[in-house]
Amino acid sequence: MSAPRVTALRYLWTHHRWGMIGFGAALMLALLFAVRLTVFTIYWADPAHRNQPIAGWMTPGYIARSYDVDVAVIRAALPITPSARSTLADIAERSRSPCPYC
Repeated sequence: MSAPRVTALRYLWTHHRWGMIGFGAALMLALLFAVRLTVFTIYWADPAHRNQPIAGWMTPGYIARSYDVDVAVIRAALPITPSARSTLADIAERSRSPCPYC
């Protein structure tokens, strides 16, 4: 009778257990990021998700980046301080004017 075969995985698990656990954790993390990348790519590939109409939850900076407009132009049009990070709904509430996008 021959001796039982020692496979590579069995050898690594026996002699390098922490290395195998670390490799498995790194592999799971890489798989998680690959799945997230796939899901986000499919979601944002739809033009309906990219071309959202202006809404009350948006900040002036978000609108500037989304519509490729200079932030200074948007801030000049709104009654806000340059460092404010308020939503359009908050700005409308503070200025007591109705928000057409809310």
